[in-house]
Amino acid sequence: MGVYFGTDGYRGIYGQTLSPDITYKIGNSLARLCVGNRKVLIGRDTRASGSLLTLSLASGLLSYGVSVVDIGIAPTPAVAYITKKLGFDYGVVISASHNPKNYNGIKVFDKHGFKISEQEEDEIERNLLYVQETINDHLGKYRYSPKLKKLYKESLSSAAGDLGGLKIALDLANGASYQIAKELFKKKGAQIVVRHDGCNGKKINVECGALYPEVIAALTVENGCDMGFAFDGDADRIIACDEYGKVLDGDDILYLLSRKTATKNVVGTSMTNKGLELALQATGQKLLRADVGDKYVSEMMRKHDASLGGEPSGHIINHNLSTTGDGVLTALCIASIVKEEKRPLSQLASLQKLPQINKNVEVIDKYRLLNSDILSAKIIQVSKEIDENGRLLVRASGTESKLRVMCEHISIEKALQYVDEIATLITQLNKKD
Repeated sequence: MGVYFGTDGYRGIYGQTLSPDITYKIGNSLARLCVGNRKVLIGRDTRASGSLLTLSLASGLLSYGVSVVDIGIAPTPAVAYITKKLGFDYGVVISASHNPKNYNGIKVFDKHGFKISEQEEDEIERNLLYVQETINDHLGKYRYSPKLKKLYKESLSSAAGDLGGLKIALDLANGASYQIAKELFKKKGAQIVVRHDGCNGKKINVECGALYPEVIAALTVENGCDMGFAFDGDADRIIACDEYGKVLDGDDILYLLSRKTATKNVVGTSMTNKGLELALQATGQKLLRADVGDKYVSEMMRKHDASLGGEPSGHIINHNLSTTGDGVLTALCIASIVKEEKRPLSQLASLQKLPQINKNVEVIDKYRLLNSDILSAKIIQVSKEIDENGRLLVRASGTESKLRVMCEHISIEKALQYVDEIATLITQLNKKD
């Protein structure tokens, strides 16, 4: 992880840590990595700053002689798919995903449709120190071509069966899926109830979408729908609910899809519930755990030849169908399974999870505390006590001065006890700093 790039690209508050100037420099820096067709694809979500940042990034690319094709507002997985399909050197998404509207960011995909490596991110960061530009006949060309999104829609349509007879609720988070999701579900014959399908960016992720599952749950029940799906701002994440409004997170969805996907290994993260691990073992599949971040999930999937992977937050990756997390694709697949099985989603998504307790503890120096001998000894002691009845995880936050404590246990009382013990110890050690 570099100075600017985090687990999911470069992200910041527009006008503070993210500006047209830095976006121009990133575009110019990325251009120097282009050695193939010298073409880059750009898409964005609905945020107000998206147009300006798109043009700033495009200018940086053009100034070094790399041509740009802009497809406008599009889900992140659409950019990944079209980049690979049409042989672009890179695909770039201007989006801050699930973050509030005043944020924005930059995600970069390689020619294969995967998020770029940390080595490529480091090279981009090194190039930011100085700008290189060409002149006259060597400048790149800009083209606006939203019709290319048709390729992505055709790909998703072919992955889903007929959905006639199903009534489905959709929460589009006023984001990048505002148009495509409606079109696809209608095309497949589903009756849809839609909320938060604005496209001006003023309300993207505002009390809606994947971070507010209670909204889609209520919408589904109130309208007598068979299921509901909520996406985040760039539609690479999904949270679902069944006909009773029970919320289904990424672990529930992985379990459902694993029974329809021929794969020996399924990749989760350190936050994946142990209940999924046990359920997969019962069907002869194995759960592998990657670091938190869908980029790391995808990397481990490729390393271990796993077709399916994801995070509890709702990034679901099916390498048989896509190179990155795709909320709309996942929703279509879930609905297709319900239609094919002729059973309600509540019966199909039957994962039994272990109770999980989480607590965040603010600290002065998270890494010093995480490496404390006293804390390490306590973690070992608790882990031995838990044994096969659950799981303990203590990790540093990637963005804040906090240690995150998580415990899963067959007894929720025990989970609470262990989390409180660890959190209390961390607080005591922090006071000694």
